[in-house]
Amino acid sequence: MLLALIIAAEIGFWVLLALGLALRYLARMPRTGLAVLLCVPLLEVVLLVATAADLRDGGEPGWRHGLAAVYLGVTVTHGPHLVRWADARFAHRFADGPPPVRPPRYGSARAAHEWRLSARAIGAAAIAAGLLQAAIWYVGDAGDVAPLRAWQVRMRYVVGIAVVIALSYTLWPKRPPNGTADTRPPAASDADRETARH
Repeated sequence: MLLALIIAAEIGFWVLLALGLALRYLARMPRTGLAVLLCVPLLEVVLLVATAADLRDGGEPGWRHGLAAVYLGVTVTHGPHLVRWADARFAHRFADGPPPVRPPRYGSARAAHEWRLSARAIGAAAIAAGLLQAAIWYVGDAGDVAPLRAWQVRMRYVVGIAVVIALSYTLWPKRPPNGTADTRPPAASDADRETARH
């Protein structure tokens, strides 16, 4: 049941994202589209409540509860970025918005970009670990919490890998081939994109 709900939440995310952007740019109904996009976090609330209810009703803590915690952590830290990413491309394609700015490929700009990606991954791992700890406290001595603790250990690995990747781009920055310069402009902020769109 819980696994089916996780899958449904993932499908629901993409359905609401596509519907919200279609209403905003194709149907020219920006307020309605925004209202649909604002419903996306409700999926996370439903999954969180369902996970807690499953544990409350005597569900044995297992890998599905760990997966639910990880999914919630990832959607909290990556969901808003993904919505902005898709919005910029819809705006460019259907509303004469500016071309989406691609991330830098070389040098310190690329290293900074990798640290931002790592920060999101670390944030997701921290949220997941926190939710797992809350579940451990909630279950207490009533059940075997070893599967939940195993997921917490995996989150430490996620943090370590994220730091190593970002650090590698800092210590050994990627250089343009043949000494050519990276002429790509730095990534614009969301405010800059919104200003350029109007």
